[in-house]
Formats: sequence, C-alpha cells, structure tokens
Amino acid sequence: MQQPVPVPELRPAHEPPPAAPQPPRRTGPGRTAAGLFRPQPLFSWLPLVVAAALWSWSLPRIDFHGMGDFGLLDRFPLAYYAALAVLTAGFLAGLRRAGTAPWWPLAHCVALLVALKAPPALLYDSVRYPWASKHDAVIDRLLAEGTVHPTVELSGGMSAYDQWPGFFSLNAALVRAFGTEGAAGYTNWAPVAFGLLLIPVLVLIYRTFTDDWRLVWTAVWIFQLANWVGQDYLSPQGFAYLLFLTVFTVVVRHFVRPGSARRLRDRSYLDPAAASVPPPTGLRQRAVCVVVLAPLIAAVNASHQLTPVMLVMTLSALCLTRRYRNLGLLAVTGVIMLVWDLTMGRVLFLETLGSLRETAGDLLGNSRAGFAGEPTGPGPELVGDANILMVLVLGGLAGAAVLLRRALTRSALPLLLAAAAPVPLFAVNDYGGEMLFRVYLFGLPGTAFFAAAALVPAATGTGRARLLARRTGAVALPVALIALLAGFLPSYYGKEAMQYAPPVETALVERAYDRAPEGALILATTGSFPGAYHRYDRYERWFFTEQEVPENLRMLKDPAGYLAAGIPDDRPAYVILTPAQDRATAGEGYLPPGGFARLREALKASPRFRVVEESEHGLVLEHVPTPEAAR
Repeated sequence: MQQPVPVPELRPAHEPPPAAPQPPRRTGPGRTAAGLFRPQPLFSWLPLVVAAALWSWSLPRIDFHGMGDFGLLDRFPLAYYAALAVLTAGFLAGLRRAGTAPWWPLAHCVALLVALKAPPALLYDSVRYPWASKHDAVIDRLLAEGTVHPTVELSGGMSAYDQWPGFFSLNAALVRAFGTEGAAGYTNWAPVAFGLLLIPVLVLIYRTFTDDWRLVWTAVWIFQLANWVGQDYLSPQGFAYLLFLTVFTVVVRHFVRPGSARRLRDRSYLDPAAASVPPPTGLRQRAVCVVVLAPLIAAVNASHQLTPVMLVMTLSALCLTRRYRNLGLLAVTGVIMLVWDLTMGRVLFLETLGSLRETAGDLLGNSRAGFAGEPTGPGPELVGDANILMVLVLGGLAGAAVLLRRALTRSALPLLLAAAAPVPLFAVNDYGGEMLFRVYLFGLPGTAFFAAAALVPAATGTGRARLLARRTGAVALPVALIALLAGFLPSYYGKEAMQYAPPVETALVERAYDRAPEGALILATTGSFPGAYHRYDRYERWFFTEQEVPENLRMLKDPAGYLAAGIPDDRPAYVILTPAQDRATAGEGYLPPGGFARLREALKASPRFRVVEESEHGLVLEHVPTPEAAR
C-alpha cells in the first residue's frame, strides 16, 4: 500500500522560519564557574581579590608609631596605594555593567570605604582624634550619673553636651546593652559604620533623579573620596548627618505635590538619564509622612545644635520649587527646633543669639578655618593645599555639569538647591572656626552628584555627539577619580600625627587630673590632646593658646608670668604639656616653630611652677603661689 506523501506546513510569508535546534545548555555549578572567568565578570571580581590581598599584606607593615610631618602618608607601604589603584580600576570596569549588575560597583564602593577608613580601627591602640576621647568622657559621665544637667555651666563649652544629649544617650544605652566597658572600644569604627549606613541613603537620593546606574555609583564613589572633613567619627554631627540625609531622602521621594509631576513629564527638555518623576502624593499621604518623620527630626534636634538649622534651610530651599513646596513639613521642623532650643538648649541658644552681633555679616571671618593661625609645617601645609584643590576640582566639575547638562539640572534641581542651601550661614556665625567644613559637608551630596554628571556621559544622544562624549568620559573619568583619590589621602591622613597619641600619654594626662583636687584649674596649650576632658565636670580648663596669634607671641616672651597672672590666687592649678599638644599647636599655627619647646623650658625653669611628673610622654607642673599671694 502506497504511503501518503507528507505535505509541508504552510506559514504566512512574513513569519520567519523556525530556528535550528540548539544543543542543550549547560547548567549547574560548572557553568557558573565558567561564567565567572569570562572577561566581563573576571574584571569585576578579580580587582576586589587583588586589592584585598594587597591591602591585607600592607596593613601590618604600617608603622604608625612616631609619625612625622606627613602623618600616615609616608608610612603607608607601596602595596596600600597599589590596592587603592586596583580598586579604582575595578570600579571603572564594573561601571560598564552597572545597569545589569549593580552589585559590582556596590562591592567596590564598600571595599573603598573599608580600605580608606578602616586602618586606624584595626591598627591603633588608642582612640583616634583627641575630640573623640572627649565624647567618650561624656558617655562615661552619663553612664555614671544616669542623667543630664542642661542648666549647669561647665568650662570648655561642655555644657552643650548636656543640652543636646541624644547621641550620647543612645551610646550609653548601647554600652549598657552590650556590656562593654565604654564607647572607646568601638569609637574608631564609627567612620566605617556611618559610611556603610550612608551608601543606601545616597543611592536612594540619586536614583530619585536619574535612571543611569553609572551616574548613581560614580556619585557615591565621588562622595566617599570627597568626604575628608573628618566629621564621620563617633560624634553627634556624624549621627545627625545620617538622620538629616534620611529625612531629605523621604522628602524628595514622597513629598511631591499633585500637578507638578505631570507638568514635568510633559516637558521635552528633561535629560534622557533623568529618572521617572516620583508620583504625586496627596495631602493625607504627606501628613502620614510628617508623622513618620517627626521622631527623626526630633532625634536630630536632640543630638546636635547646627544640623536642625541646616535641615530648616534645606527644606526652605526646596520650597522654591513647586514640586517640593511643603510648608507644613517646614513649619513642623521649625517648631520642633524652636521648642528644643528654648527648653533644653536655652542657655547656649541665648548665648549664641547674643554673639551674633559680633559675627553677623563677617563673611571672611566666618568662612575662616580654625581659631587663629595658619597651618605650619610641610604636612599641615600639604593638607591645606589638598583641601583647597579638592574644593576647586569638585566645584569645577559640578559647575560644568550644571552648565552643560541643563536638562539634568532642571530635573535634579532639588539636589542643586540642597547643595547651595547652607551657604548663607557664612553670613551668620563661624561656629568655632568650623563653619567652612560644615557647609562643605552638607553641600557634598548634591555637589558629588553633579560632579559625577560632568564625568559620566548621557546614555542617549546623536551618534557623533554620543561617541565624542564617551571618548571624553573614558579619559576624564579615570583621571578625575585618581585626582580625587590623590587629594583625599593627604586631606584625611596628612595630619595624622595630631590625631594619634599612645596610651601611655593618655595615662599620664589622667594621672594628672586624678592627682589634682576637685575644682582645680587645669592649663594646657590646646584641648586637642587625648584625655583633655577626663572628669570634665570636676575641673575648670584654660587652653591658653586658643586665641589670636599676636597674643600668643606676647605670651611667649614671659610664659610663667603670663600664666601666673591668669591663675586666681586661691586656686590650685596644674599645667599639662604633652607631645600631642606640641604637634597640634604647630600644625594649627597657634605657636611658631619651636614655640612649644620654649614654653616648656621656661615653665620648668620658673620658680612659679613645680615639676610633678616628667617623661618623654609629657610634663605636669603645679603652680606655686608667691608668698605675697599666700598672705
């Protein structure tokens, strides 16, 4: 019987022919391992491994004892710098796949944070930063007494810590909860902890204004390299800054007024990299957000006196746009700040208002860094130059992006306003010589974003323009990141000799305090030395070089007579001089080169002072009243 001839299946002419059968794809661990060694994945994870190996090898070879003029810069082995260079190369390689594999840039950002800021935590046998030991003393007192005294006047500006005690109360609770001896055990890890917590906050902020993952991660990377001002240690400022950015994140993502988002979507001039405009929120949803944010805003006010002012100014700047004009949130924030300032912080708040007559309008004076002199010595001078160059580079890149990527500037206008919001504070107060650094810190998130926008070309555009932008970015981006890294290292570690003191030096200082009777006057050249605020509520302090340089030069002509004239006749008084003070007074320009040694020898030779303890770690003297004063 004849078999039927098969008739081929008919298909429409436009339908493509069926694909040829493919061999079965390999799955399982073998394929995963093979995929890791493809060029793109290989150049994503291999730099992390190499950098970790170089960094781990270099760490035990960092001789931080006896640091010289350049801090840790000449103590880091070559392998440490090589690790940072490899990390930068790996980040640039991972940036190519940021849209499909954002975890690789994230891993490099975390690795950079650890590589840059973990060495002191792993190496040092004492607390980094003299003023961090002051915060440890505040926490110890709070643990001992269990309460604060906002109306009690304490010398050295220590009353402010009882008037804004939120951060210290949190740390006291943590110390009790974990059963540690004090906060000193984890103080040096604060920069790493705050940095890790800031990364997701920054990502959320930047993703609000762009869908380009390359721009997001580059902005995070630049933020970390530009965050050299040293405000991320265990401090109320570091804690309040994290809360400030958290509040800002919620505002730009969930406080969009109805109608404004629709108009933005209809405009054709938005940058192609701009993110989808957040959906508008109704009055009820914004009211709920205010209730949610109120505790965070209250925590900011309970922890730090300047950050609430920065928050109010930032929210006021956002009100200049229709999208984020939320007067209710601004009013709630302002009321919370005023209530705290007029209750717990009343003493310092009124004192600050009284001093505004002298500082208001003095733009040059308020923007000056430090108290008195200029940094002296090759290390501090290098740090000062690096600081200026970092600001100029960041400002130049951000300014270029604002001018060249106008569409992105329009869509990310809230970031630009937030970066500029703190600047008017230069016309108000100098904040103890630190206003320049605080304005820089609060403007940094927006500045880093626009600096990154100048280096990362838009993902769309005409063929020739896009090709030119890609070629320019391929050169400008690595050059800029290396330049910022080269600026960060001296800015952060160039004065490290002033930030570290061995435990034996701190022990000498604490013995001097314990030896002095309660109520005694403690004299030192500056408060920038570990242990300076040991048992701070029981003594009065006089840091006698923290004044204008001409007055210090007058003091050096007769140090013993100058100090004795400022000591009450019936008051026991002790002078503590340590190597950390020597480095601080020279580095900050309080005393000329050799001035500290002249001061030390003059006091030792004077009959008005008696040596109590002397070693290579410091000198302690007791004031000897004259016979006339004794009568």
